[in-house]
Formats: sequence, structure tokens, C-alpha cells
Amino acid sequence: MDQPTVGILHPGSMGAAVAACAATNAAAALWCGTGRSTASVERAARFGLTPVATLAELLDRSDIVISLCPPAAAEDLARDVAGYRFAGVYVEANAINPERTQRIAALLDGGATVVDGGVVGSPPVGGKTPTLYLSGPAPGTERVEALFAGTAVRTAVLGTKVGKASALKLSYAAFQKTSRVLAALAVGMAREHGVDQELIKVASRRTDSYLSEPQYVAKTAARAWRWGPELEEAADTLAAAGLPPEMLRAAASTLARWNNAKDDSELTLNNALDRLAQP
Repeated sequence: MDQPTVGILHPGSMGAAVAACAATNAAAALWCGTGRSTASVERAARFGLTPVATLAELLDRSDIVISLCPPAAAEDLARDVAGYRFAGVYVEANAINPERTQRIAALLDGGATVVDGGVVGSPPVGGKTPTLYLSGPAPGTERVEALFAGTAVRTAVLGTKVGKASALKLSYAAFQKTSRVLAALAVGMAREHGVDQELIKVASRRTDSYLSEPQYVAKTAARAWRWGPELEEAADTLAAAGLPPEMLRAAASTLARWNNAKDDSELTLNNALDRLAQP
């Protein structure tokens, strides 16, 4: 198969770097500068992307289009693409929920082949190697795999159902990004009382991620009746320090769903998750 032409919508820090990797196996990597910022223009030039004048031109010349934009703009952008009757492979790689991804697939139905994508990791620069998870029709995912073969962007196909890649991306982001916010709150609370360095020392003794230990969920459920009130106390301490307490109050509210699992040492992971899903 001839090398495809790729279009990127739009070259932010992730999109530009991903497009540059795609260019390794593409005839060209295009982007449309109309209405974009000076920073976008400079970024696209730095990554060697080829500018075109209009979205219509980009779509007309591209065999594969990758959408990597702010999540709020994903559907409007797809609607614009659908208006031009794009008939290539459309990679919906934004951090959006599976239902929105499926709506976008419906928007483009009858023309484009929609591949659901989710990037996990940092932009592929400086030795970073993110993974682009894919799901959707096999002909589409196979073309995207070929596009990134041998580049710093790894690919992994999760199946043929649109929405699975988005679900994985958001599941990971829910933990990874929220944990960063929780770290900021914890350090902020500790600093207010002059014990931030001690907190960091305590935390440094454990470097594993709870996300890699799902069996701990059942233990959390069994202790929720104690941990919830503890987090309410922590939320009060945050508020007294002028820091936002809402995240800890929400966590306490979540733990309250497990109150009837008090000290249940026989609780399984699946049972704990089932209880969590029941208001």
C-alpha cells in the first residue's frame, strides 16, 4: 500500500508530536493553520508539519485524520469534518467518554471509518514512548498500527468496538490525574502546619501505585466506615487552611457507599465494586 497522507486536528503539544511520528510512515503530515495561535504555528513548524490553507484542503488530501484537540471541541470538530463528507480513516483520539466517541462515530457513519483512540503517556519527545490504544473496525485499526510502526508511539488494539479505547484512557486518567490533585492538597495541608518535608519522607517509603493493586479495593471497602469520617476531618483541615475541601468530601461520600461492609474480611474485589455501584 502506498504511504498515506495524514492530517492532524490540531497540533497541540501532544498532537504535533504524534503527527511527527506518523510522518515517519506517511507521504506528508498536514495541518490547517486557519484561526490557530502563533504558538501552534511555531509548534507545527518545529515538528515539520506541512501547512494547508483550509480544513477542506486537509480533508481532501488526507487518507487518515487524527483528532487530538481539547475534549470540549471534539464533537464540533467531528461535525465539521462530517460536513465535508470525509471518507478516510478518522482517529478520534481525544480524552472523551465512550458515549461521546460513539456519537462521533454516528456523525461520520456512511463516510469515514472511525477508529477510537486513547493516548496514555507523555508526548513522544525526549525518549518518551506513549501508547495509542485503538478500538474499532479492523481495517481502520490496522492502518493506524502501520502508520506508527517503528515510531515512538506504540499501538495496542483492544478490539472492534468503538468506545473501548476511550474507556481505558479515562479510567487511567481518573486515577492518574486525580491522584496528582490529591498530592497537591496533601502537601498543601502539611505545609500549612510545617510538616510538608516529613510528609514527603513518609510517602517516599512506598512507591507502588494502588492502581496496580486492585485487591486493595476490598480492604478499602471494609475500612470505609472509618476512613470516610477521617477524610471529613481532613476536608475540614483543608478548608481551615484556605484550600479546597470538595475533593475529600466527595471521596468521603464515595466511601459511605461501603458503610455496610464494615470490617468484612471476606469481601471480594467484585463484590466491593458491585456495592460501590449501588447508591
